[in-house]
Amino acid sequence: MLTITESTPERCALEVMETVPLVMRFIKGEMRRQGATDLSVPQFRALGFLHRNPGTSLSELAEHLGITRATASATVERLVRRGLINRADDPEERRRLILTLTADGSEHLQQARQATYTSVASVLAALSETKLQQVIQGLSLLEDLFKEVAVPVEDQSQAQLLRRK
Repeated sequence: MLTITESTPERCALEVMETVPLVMRFIKGEMRRQGATDLSVPQFRALGFLHRNPGTSLSELAEHLGITRATASATVERLVRRGLINRADDPEERRRLILTLTADGSEHLQQARQATYTSVASVLAALSETKLQQVIQGLSLLEDLFKEVAVPVEDQSQAQLLRRK
């Protein structure tokens, strides 16, 4: 393992790459434990993505989840049957599906998230107010920085269309 002792971009990158997966494992575990056990992680991630991106396409969802369109289609089918998402044909593009959360899907997602927020807050309660402020400031810095360099889903889809032509 790479060990870096001074404050450099490399050390920061190492810390981010080791810490973010650990935090995400905790969050995913809590979401499963808090009543989302009837959903797979990809299904749950799909609900979260549709919450943030209503009206997204099957291709965009597949790309976000890192799965094939066929696998995304099967995931969507299961969620449609459970009444958690709606699937409709795009009136402007015949081969495109528009995906949105149903009220039940939003409620299911919100309940699991709320329980998970509570669990995360209980872990963070061990920190002093000063340390909490440092965490908030650090996360805010990361968010601002990565918003600048992240490629939005719409741009990824446009890039895919251009590559196909």
